[in-house]
Amino acid sequence: MADKKKKQNPIPEEARPETEPAPDQEAQPAPDQEQAADTPGTEAAPSQEGAETPGTEQLLAEAADKYLRLAAEYDNYRKRTAKEKESIWSEAKAQTVAAFLPVFDNLERALKQETADEAYKKGVEMTMKGLQDALTGLGVEQIPALGETFDPNRHNAVMHVDDGEAGENTIVEVFQQGFVCGEKVIRFSMVKVAN
Repeated sequence: MADKKKKQNPIPEEARPETEPAPDQEAQPAPDQEQAADTPGTEAAPSQEGAETPGTEQLLAEAADKYLRLAAEYDNYRKRTAKEKESIWSEAKAQTVAAFLPVFDNLERALKQETADEAYKKGVEMTMKGLQDALTGLGVEQIPALGETFDPNRHNAVMHVDDGEAGENTIVEVFQQGFVCGEKVIRFSMVKVAN
């Protein structure tokens, strides 16, 4: 088989010109010629990978900027609606609890009254405990008042009294219990403060 190759190509490999392909290699077109062959009707043109027009770059930059602005706007919208939803929920909860506070006040007054009927007294106590548990389940807490220092952000002073035994700005009597849900005051405590 080697003899046949030598007969077909009598010129030694070293003496062949550089432009002539070797007999082992098939004739392959150069990469530039391949591109020209792939696209009919076009001549070999220089590579256009990095040669974008300035208008195209500007359009691309504008589209990217528009996309980033839209994404930021959507993110702000999502955060704002989540915050509004939370605000609406806490406001609705506060209004609902405020509607039940007169019931709490009436049960508190009923517990302070003396009664001979123990079953009646126990029934009122159980009702009051159930209401307090429901309020606690909603995250509503009573504002501590008696013996505390007066805080105008949580207490409403309706009376002042001169009392040498109590410290200055100390609450000595609570007329109406106040309630808070988280940081939101639902109802201020109505109190008497010592001067």
